[in-house]
Amino acid sequence: MFKQVILIRKDLNMSTGKIAAQSCHASLSSYKKADKLNIKKWDLSGQKKVVLEINSENEILKIYDKVKGAKIPNFLVKDAGLTELEPGTITALGIGPDDEKKIDKITGSLKLLD
Repeated sequence: MFKQVILIRKDLNMSTGKIAAQSCHASLSSYKKADKLNIKKWDLSGQKKVVLEINSENEILKIYDKVKGAKIPNFLVKDAGLTELEPGTITALGIGPDDEKKIDKITGSLKLLD
């Protein structure tokens, strides 16, 4: 089974619209970096996506390092600073699509975004 995970920084108190936009940036940009075969498998299995929360820049960077080390496609979103946040603020991390078990080893203990 294949999936994609989006991590959203909860500590930034972004509006719902901002969270949606940052999630889209993370999803699409990570997708573009994925292996074509994995993309096809993900497409055929329903394009599973899970949005999880993370509580700080430090935490998201730790996950980012683990994902890079595991060679999972990813994209770290840095805000342009046009609306709610300062330019360069890390807001989200897109992970995958890739093998669900591989991703869960890194993100399996995180909570769903509420």
